[in-house]
Amino acid sequence: MAEEPLLEKIRNIGIIAHIDAGKTTTTERILYYTGRTHRLGNVDDGTTITDWMEQERERGITITSAAVTCFWKHYQINIVDTPGHIDFTAEVQRSLRVLDGGVVVFDGMAGVEPQSETVWRQAQTFGVPLIAFINKMDKLGADFAHAVQTIRDRLHGSPVPIQWPIGAEATFRGVIDLLEWEALLWSDTDLGQELERVPVPESVEIDALAAREAMIEAIVETDEELTIRYLEEEEITSQALRQALRKATLAGKLQPVLCGSALRNKGIQPLLDAVVDFLPSPLDVPPVQGENPKKKSIEERPANPSEPLAALVFKIATDAYAGRLAYFRIYSGKMVRGNVYINAAKSARERIPKILRMFADHREEVESLQAGDIGATVGLKETFTGDTIAAMHAPIVLETIRFPEPVIWVAVEPKTVADQDRLNEAMQRLAEEDPTFQVRLDEGTGQTIIAGMGELHLEILVDRMLREFRVQANVGKPRVAYKETIEGTSRVEVVFDRMMAGKPQYARVMLEVSPDEVGQESPFENLMRPQDLPSHLVEAVRAGAIESLDSGFLAGYPLVGVRVRLLDADMEVERSTEIAFKAAAAQAFRQAVQAASPVLLEPVMAVEVVMPEGFVGEVLGDLNARNSEIQLMESRPGGAQAIRAYTPLAKMFGYATDLRSMTQGRGTFTMEFHHYAPVDSRQLEAILYGM
Repeated sequence: MAEEPLLEKIRNIGIIAHIDAGKTTTTERILYYTGRTHRLGNVDDGTTITDWMEQERERGITITSAAVTCFWKHYQINIVDTPGHIDFTAEVQRSLRVLDGGVVVFDGMAGVEPQSETVWRQAQTFGVPLIAFINKMDKLGADFAHAVQTIRDRLHGSPVPIQWPIGAEATFRGVIDLLEWEALLWSDTDLGQELERVPVPESVEIDALAAREAMIEAIVETDEELTIRYLEEEEITSQALRQALRKATLAGKLQPVLCGSALRNKGIQPLLDAVVDFLPSPLDVPPVQGENPKKKSIEERPANPSEPLAALVFKIATDAYAGRLAYFRIYSGKMVRGNVYINAAKSARERIPKILRMFADHREEVESLQAGDIGATVGLKETFTGDTIAAMHAPIVLETIRFPEPVIWVAVEPKTVADQDRLNEAMQRLAEEDPTFQVRLDEGTGQTIIAGMGELHLEILVDRMLREFRVQANVGKPRVAYKETIEGTSRVEVVFDRMMAGKPQYARVMLEVSPDEVGQESPFENLMRPQDLPSHLVEAVRAGAIESLDSGFLAGYPLVGVRVRLLDADMEVERSTEIAFKAAAAQAFRQAVQAASPVLLEPVMAVEVVMPEGFVGEVLGDLNARNSEIQLMESRPGGAQAIRAYTPLAKMFGYATDLRSMTQGRGTFTMEFHHYAPVDSRQLEAILYGM
C-alpha cells in the first residue's frame, strides 16, 4: 500500500459517456497502464474488472458504477466507471455528486449522442470540470474535427483540442501533442505500453499547425496576461499554456480534448497525464457546505484531514462476502477504523468496523482514509444513500442526492410462501442499493409492484431477484407509470359530524386545491392563525390531504403538481379530534380534486433513432404512427440519418424488435425520460375502460 498522498496529488474522476462509446474499455486500459492489472480486460470476452456482475458481462454493458483506486506518476486517481445506458442514470448522478472531475468519452464517428448530452448536463449542474476523449479513432467513419464540432453545437461546450490525430480509421497510428509540438506513436506489438516521441510528420503538419494556433488563441483568451503577450507576438511556453488551460478547465471555461483508440491501446497514457494536469484535486474544489442539525445554520467543511469528519454515502451495494457495502466520499477530516461517528441526518450512532479501498468487486482493508478519498465500509445499520457520516462533536448534514422518479412498472407474484419471504428480502436489499427502484403492494390484487427507469432496468432487477435471491415468481408485462394532476382551482368545505366508536366527532374544514410546480418540497400551505386552530389539528389536516396524494381519482395513480391550502376551519372543544380533522381533510381534498379538472399524465421519452439513409421514410412513418413529435432530422457520417422525437413511453414497448425488422437490423435507438404530458382523450378512455 502506498502512503496517503498529499491532497494536491489526489484526483477523483468519473469516466462517463453514452452507451457503447468505449467507457469501460478506456477504464480497463487505464488500470493496465497504471499497473493495477496485468492483463487487458475485454468487454466482448467478459473479462473486464469494472464490469464484474454476471448481467454486465452477459450483456456487455455497465450497470453499476464501480470504484477503483490506481496510481500514476505519484498521483492517486480514484476512478468511478459509470453506466452509459439511460435506465441506470441514477448511477451516473450519484457518482457525479461526489466526483471532482470527469472524463467524457465520445465515439469518434458519432460524436455527441443523447446520453452524452444527459451526462454533460448533469456534470454542469454539479459544477464538475471535464476533459473529453474522442475514442474509436480507428473506426470506419471516425472524424475528429466533426466529433469536436458536435460538442460545440449540441452541448454548447468550449472544447479545445490539445491533440491532433495522425491518420484516421484503419490508418490511425498516433497523435500530435499540440502543446509540446511532437508526435506520439504507438506500435501494435507491445499492447501500447511504449509510446514513441518523434518530430511531427509532414503529412499532417498543416492541419496540426492550424489546430495548434486555434488552441493557443482559445487558451490565451481566458488569461489577461497571456492575451497581452500573444498580441505582442511574444513566444508563450508550453508550461504557461498548461497552467492557463488548467485554470480555465477548473473554472468550466474550457474542456481539453484528446483522442485515441482504447481498444487498440492508443492514447491512454496522455489521457492519464491530462487527468493529472487539468482536472482538480480536492483542494481545487470549493469547501463543501451543509446544515448543522443542532444550530440549523449553514457551515463549511474544507478539504483538510485535521478538520472534523464529513463524509457523504453515495451508494449502497450488496456483496456476497462482505454483506452490505456503503460507499462514501470524505470531504473533510479523517475516518478511522473502529471509531464511532454519527449519521447526522438521523442522529444515529454508527461504528466503522472496517474501512475498504475499493478495486471494483475486490477490496483492500486500510486503517483510515482522509479528506479527498473515496472508500467503502460495512455493517452500517441506519445509513443509506445520501446520508452524511460526521464527527460526533461536529454534526453536519450535506446536501443529499436527488433521483428521478420511475416511469415503468411490473407486477411480481411469488410462487410459494417461501418465495414470498425471499421476495421481501430481495425487494428490501435492491431498494437499498438503487434509489430509482421503488416497491409497493397493490392492496386490490395483493401483487408486489416494482417500478424502475425503463424496460432494461426492470429486466436486470428481475434477473438479479431470480439469480441472487433465488426467488421463483411470475412476472407480469411492463406497464407505464402514469401520474395524475389537476388543471383548475377549486374550493370545498366539508363538515364531519358523526359518532365513531361511541364518541361524537366534529370538524369543519375548507380546502383549496390548485395546480403547482412539480417537485415542490411541501405541497401543503396553512393560511390560518395559530389562535384559530391548534397546531396538532393543522397537522391532522395536512396528514389527511398529503396521504390522499398517493391515489388519484381517474385511475388511482399518484397525484403530482397539486397545491393544497387550508383556508378555514372550525372546531368544538368537546367534540373535535385529530381523527375528525384528518377525515374531513381527506373528504374535502377528494371533492376539491374532482372539481378541479383532473387529468392523466403519461411519461414522454426523448427518442433518437439512427439508421442508414434508405430507411428514413419507413422509420419516420412508424414514429408518426406512435404519436411522436418529430424534433430534428440530421445527417451523420457514413451515410446515416438521425431522427430525434418526443414519443409517449406507452407506444415504445417492443420498439427494438420493430426497428430491427424495419431496417434489416441496421437501425439503433436510444431513449430517455423527458417530461410528463396529458394523455389524449382517446388514450384516456382506453386506459380507464380497457377499450
